Amino acid sequence: MAKPTTRQGLKDYALRRLGSPVVEINVDDAQVEDRVDDALQMFAEYHFDGVQRAFYKHQVTEDDKSNGYITTDSLTTNSGAIGPELESGSQIISVLRVFEFSESGTSNIFSVPYQLALNDVYGIRNPGSITDYTMTQSHIQMIQDYLDPEKAIRFSRVTNRIYMDTNWSEDITTGNFLTIECYVALSPDTYPEIYNDILLKKYVTASIKQQWGANLSKYTNVTLPGGLSYNGAEIYQQATDEMNQIEESLMDKYELPPDMSVG
Repeated sequence: MAKPTTRQGLKDYALRRLGSPVVEINVDDAQVEDRVDDALQMFAEYHFDGVQRAFYKHQVTEDDKSNGYITTDSLTTNSGAIGPELESGSQIISVLRVFEFSESGTSNIFSVPYQLALNDVYGIRNPGSITDYTMTQSHIQMIQDYLDPEKAIRFSRVTNRIYMDTNWSEDITTGNFLTIECYVALSPDTYPEIYNDILLKKYVTASIKQQWGANLSKYTNVTLPGGLSYNGAEIYQQATDEMNQIEESLMDKYELPPDMSVG
């Protein structure tokens, strides 16, 4: 049987694993859709193959300064991004850092870091001065952090807003570019190999099985045509145990380590 490369293919695979079409799986298609959605959300939240680290640029507008935040939806029409194209701002699941490109850095010849760096360039002409140069570069970075520290950020997935704890009217210039470093949930429609992930297939199958058990458990000692009987509570418990094992494996072996700078 061909590996699933579509949403429908994943659904059909899971139903076959449960016995269809030999055995009737008493689950409505809308319920199957819900369980697939839950599984894909779990995959994006906890599997390192479900997300990608990305960088998107945003040009500051007057509305951004008035609001005091930027929306992730503004990143969907983004040229020159390093990462997958966004279909929706809701694909961004975490924001790590926000960098501002302005004249406060070493590109400005009148800035303190630039002058210190310029003076120190001549020091590397002397033999054995690479250690001094490295120490001076570290000192320059310390001065840069003091004069223009990295701004604290807060990100809400509910509102899709990125807040920067700074004085927007004074510290942020309209027209300057911000670079947002973040994690993006990959769309399986764009990357169909996701549908064939072994853990995802197992989790979808177990989720549908749990729904099947929940449906049957509403009736006690159900006897189907042909004399077959199902124990809905037992099916539900088996599926729940399977899901717990998959979730434990997912979080122990496949979850990305937490980033030290998370907004």
